[in-house]
Amino acid sequence: MKKVSILIPCYNAEKWIKQCIESALNQTYPNKEVIVVDDGSTDQSLEIIKSFGDAIRWETGDNRGGNTARNRLLELSAGEWLQYLDADDYLLPQKIENQVKLFSQFPDEDIIYSPSILEHWDVKNTRHEVLSIPEPHDPWILLARWYLPQTNSPLWRKQAIIDVGGWKVDQPCCQEHELYLRLLIAGKKLEYCPLPGSVYRQWSEQTVCKRDQSETRRQLLHIEDRIESYLKSNNILTQNRQNAINLARFECARLIWIYDPEWAAEIIAKIKRSNTSFVPSGQAAPQYYRVIYQLFGFASAERLAKLKRLVTQSCTIFAARINS
Repeated sequence: MKKVSILIPCYNAEKWIKQCIESALNQTYPNKEVIVVDDGSTDQSLEIIKSFGDAIRWETGDNRGGNTARNRLLELSAGEWLQYLDADDYLLPQKIENQVKLFSQFPDEDIIYSPSILEHWDVKNTRHEVLSIPEPHDPWILLARWYLPQTNSPLWRKQAIIDVGGWKVDQPCCQEHELYLRLLIAGKKLEYCPLPGSVYRQWSEQTVCKRDQSETRRQLLHIEDRIESYLKSNNILTQNRQNAINLARFECARLIWIYDPEWAAEIIAKIKRSNTSFVPSGQAAPQYYRVIYQLFGFASAERLAKLKRLVTQSCTIFAARINS
């Protein structure tokens, strides 16, 4: 029976760390170890960690960042397979057991990934949403479309992460996506498990990806460029993969247009250079928008979208005044 190391980096998570560790210890898969690295917490996190006694292994040190803590956990782990678990998240009891069952069918895989469960946490109301992973399960398309799941979802083969040099310590955000990219470039294999088992809690606007959304989009676009460059240089850039990359760029450009139209226009120009016939699709491009985009271009479509938003807001305010 393969050993699984459950690895928890923790920084100032006193509100969540007890549930997180308990969810690791309560896994139905028996051959496991739980290791926590406290990354210099200044709240009561370390005291809570210590309260678990010999049930877990732990260490603490100066605050050096999440990826440094993940790499230290990698060094401390004894398992052939790794379950990373952020301190403000938790696992369902059968998460690891369900994924381990795939080993007999796919012994050569390096990552077993599943949909995450997004917990929209609020003091008054908490709701859950399964973040589905759509077909096709081409890992390059899933990465380009940002569908490969958050850090807690996969089981990671330890040797695969060692082979690519571990977590990139100076990566400011999008850490798991940057790691996925290096793993795919190294030829590591991914297998899909349809059973969700990790809960990713959204409870703060101060998470790594939300603190600086401009930097997050910059990193996302950089990863898209690296995907495109690698696939092109290896002659494996199919039309579907190119479309996935460009659709991700387009969605990013729409968000960037609100505060930096010049940057957004540069992104659209890059899309056109790679595919002159690109037409946006999906929720980011409703039918009216698509028509204007094709007839008059991106800037005109964005101006109309802005006008539409203003009209909708005005109508909402007017209706509220009438009903008050």
